[in-house]
Amino acid sequence: MCVVLFLSLLLFQSAQPSTPKADPRPSIEAENAAKLQQVRRIYVDSFGDTTEARQLQAMVINALTESKKFIITEREHNADAVLRGTGLEKTSQELHASGESTAVGAAAAGRSGSISGSIVNGNGSISGSSAGAAIARSMAAEDSQTATETVNDARVAVRLVSPDGDVIWATTKESKGAKYKGASADVAAQVVKQLLWDFEKAVKATESSKSSN
Repeated sequence: MCVVLFLSLLLFQSAQPSTPKADPRPSIEAENAAKLQQVRRIYVDSFGDTTEARQLQAMVINALTESKKFIITEREHNADAVLRGTGLEKTSQELHASGESTAVGAAAAGRSGSISGSIVNGNGSISGSSAGAAIARSMAAEDSQTATETVNDARVAVRLVSPDGDVIWATTKESKGAKYKGASADVAAQVVKQLLWDFEKAVKATESSKSSN
């Protein structure tokens, strides 16, 4: 009897659906956030060999330095992370044209005439008169303007790589310039602004996780 009950219990347990075990590892987002908040020193790698790429790299370095949030190092082995990416800046010409035209015309014409006469005893006279007038006027005005505008377009795609080779942060930005900045300076400022925002977000997420535990 006991053997039958034991076998029945085993069959019942095997028939029950197994509950999947929770993954003890942190999520990829949480792991990247933890690595990102540890970054203090950044090495900015080359963005390319062109003059425009080197200019974009210099602008990113300046923007990172001005943020006073990170230490920019010239020695890659001293860095907590390496900022790598590619940059492109191009200049193009845009033609803008506009035109207006006005035309005015007028015409007038008039004519009148009369004739009269009389005959008495074989003698007669005939008189007549006629008058005419014509007026024509025309006026045309045309105004057209053309202007050429130089447009600078800068684009950059960057990624922050940890010493173990993991990409812990990435972004892509583009700009045609701002009110007081050129395209290169503006796109560099956008990259650093996004990095600072994501960095603060990672710090807050980690602090929230610690407090909940």
